[in-house]
Amino acid sequence: MSEEEPKKLNVEGTAKYIEALDRQTDTFEYWVTEHIRISGAYWGLSAMFLLGKEDMMNKEAITTHVLKCQDPETGGFGGNVGHDPHILYTLSAVQIMCLYDCVDQINVEGVVKYIQSLQGEDGSFKGDKWGEIDHRFTYCAFNCLTLLGKLNSINVEATVQYVLKSCNWDGGFGVAPGHESHGAYIFCCVGTLAIADRLHEINCDKLAWWLAERQVPDGGLNGRPEKKSDVCYSWWVISTMAMLGRLNWIDKSSLINFILKCQDPPGGIGDKPGNIADVFHTFFGIAGLSLLGYSEPDMTLNEIEPIFAMPPAVLSRLGITKRTPPPSEAAPKGTPGCVE
Repeated sequence: MSEEEPKKLNVEGTAKYIEALDRQTDTFEYWVTEHIRISGAYWGLSAMFLLGKEDMMNKEAITTHVLKCQDPETGGFGGNVGHDPHILYTLSAVQIMCLYDCVDQINVEGVVKYIQSLQGEDGSFKGDKWGEIDHRFTYCAFNCLTLLGKLNSINVEATVQYVLKSCNWDGGFGVAPGHESHGAYIFCCVGTLAIADRLHEINCDKLAWWLAERQVPDGGLNGRPEKKSDVCYSWWVISTMAMLGRLNWIDKSSLINFILKCQDPPGGIGDKPGNIADVFHTFFGIAGLSLLGYSEPDMTLNEIEPIFAMPPAVLSRLGITKRTPPPSEAAPKGTPGCVE
């Protein structure tokens, strides 16, 4: 496909790419991602839901595999069968079962007890028994427990205060208090505060300005100043801006064009133009396109909710009614979304 030719989302090719991933057992990529198989299943399945192609996936095989990954002792889920439990994979497992309306098949109380065991007195969360702490795990705990209707089983206030301590002078958040602002960790912190209904405690305009400045000349977004663009930030950054009600502060058409240029011709999306597709960037690229309202005359992507990274219909079924703020009326002068 030439650079001059207008690009559109290769729906059929991408769906075939995702559906075939678990059968490619003779590839290097298959084996080096063995430890994150559960998260890979969530990314692939969620992308298929957005494409309206979820029926191409083997529900029974996926849910059976997920159930085998729950550790009977701790209640948490590992990234694959026989792997140690971790909060990252626990969230992915719960999200998969929510997508398929099969939460009743997992040991919910075991999951709750596992997440409770990871919370520190200061409100922080470990990822697993080995003790690493960062805000990915904070967000995973809040997301997972909310999906299960069990958020009140942890000390919500302690965690909110811990997150607020991580707010930097530029309005952003890092991996932990005192660390550099980073687009992905901003998503985790803002998502946590949104779930707790505490977004009013941060300076949304200052943070949104920092996020808007992540858009670079190629139309893509980076995660920190002076870094190159990457498709995954088409989710981390713009989902946060959606939570803040300021999605119109970026140049949407340029970002859409960047994401489409990152497609691998056979199907799927890579991190940058010309790179090979992977399921992680495929999902977050499609999720970004959905949030941006991308459509074609014969195709409209299904919606995704920015806080939980789940279809709104699934959240509604679970009784979750979180809503993002309405967009601000106009993008400030100087932001990419400003029309002078």
